[in-house]
Amino acid sequence: MSAPDNLLEVTGLKKYFPIYRGILSRHVGDVKAVDGIDFTLGRQETLSVVGESGCGKTTAGRSLLRLLTPTAGEALYRPEPGAPQVNLFGLSEKKMRALRRDLQIIFQDPFGSLNPRITVGNAIGEALSVHGIAQGSELEDRVSELLRLVGLRPDVANRFPHEFSGGQRQRVGIARALTLRPKLIVCDEAVSALDVSIQAQV
Repeated sequence: MSAPDNLLEVTGLKKYFPIYRGILSRHVGDVKAVDGIDFTLGRQETLSVVGESGCGKTTAGRSLLRLLTPTAGEALYRPEPGAPQVNLFGLSEKKMRALRRDLQIIFQDPFGSLNPRITVGNAIGEALSVHGIAQGSELEDRVSELLRLVGLRPDVANRFPHEFSGGQRQRVGIARALTLRPKLIVCDEAVSALDVSIQAQV
């Protein structure tokens, strides 16, 4: 039975990648990257998915947020306690975009997730500007606050991603995910690039 304060209830999540062969690209089978997983996540809870490399952890996370299109399943998201649930997998692209500020991801590869042509300050503050949350000095203050939160000095905001170490870029990725104060964050080995002491802190 669904609890009124559950943030997320996932049932039967599947993600298959089709295999095509021959001149006519005939469908001959599927790679079953995720083959039917169920879980429930309460508010302010942390759920760890543990498994060997290649078992589908990343695919499950990306499918959950519709960065990959799920093959089957249901993901019932409840924005607030007692509010009606919405099935993330059944929403239109427009309605899903409206929920993006609630649902964020921290990618395993921090360099690949950052635009090399814009400063990290702009990368972190972009969402605040797009959603009309902050502009001007207020935006700069919020970016500085987020950089401090992840252990970086505010004066690095004008630097570009290539000027940072892998661990520093990962911190930038974490700061960017926290920008809109999301209700759900999917972390794809989010601390793998950080040193052990910082991993424990995070």
